[in-house]
Amino acid sequence: MIAAVELRAAGTRLRPPEVADAPAVLLLAQDPDVRMWNPRCSIPDHAAAVADCLTGADWSGGAQATFSIIDDATAAYAGTIALHHIDHDNAQARIGYRIAPWTRGRGVATGSVRAVSQWAFTTLRLQRIVLTHAIGNTASCHVAHKAGFALEGVMRASKRFGDGLLHDEHLHALLAADRG
Repeated sequence: MIAAVELRAAGTRLRPPEVADAPAVLLLAQDPDVRMWNPRCSIPDHAAAVADCLTGADWSGGAQATFSIIDDATAAYAGTIALHHIDHDNAQARIGYRIAPWTRGRGVATGSVRAVSQWAFTTLRLQRIVLTHAIGNTASCHVAHKAGFALEGVMRASKRFGDGLLHDEHLHALLAADRG
């Protein structure tokens, strides 16, 4: 079990999702970039958005911790970031995010990735966090580099994305030992 927490990053507050986030979650899920690069993000209506928020807020299984990203200045929903596939035995996890188009380009993704990674290393005592993205998703590649994740390689034809095609992916990782 993982205790729910709130984190601070880059002019934002990261907190577990709430049902009140559902309208913004639904709007984000309709964004063309999200639909392309997050094909598993299937949120077609308000009920599905509520279900997504409730699932994300339940950290009791210990395998995931999802945060809604809330802008400090406006209190507006700015996206979602999740530590998932948490493997306590091997001290590792994966990280992923969806950033709202009205928030992109302001360092929100990078700051959120840094904050969640620091929390995972410090509180959960993880040693490795993996970030993957389609090679064509250059914005996520920039986030990975800015957040200190090393490029470890290319996974060829590894995932089917929103266009229905298999894409090559970059595999980035950050180790607890990488933090200076």
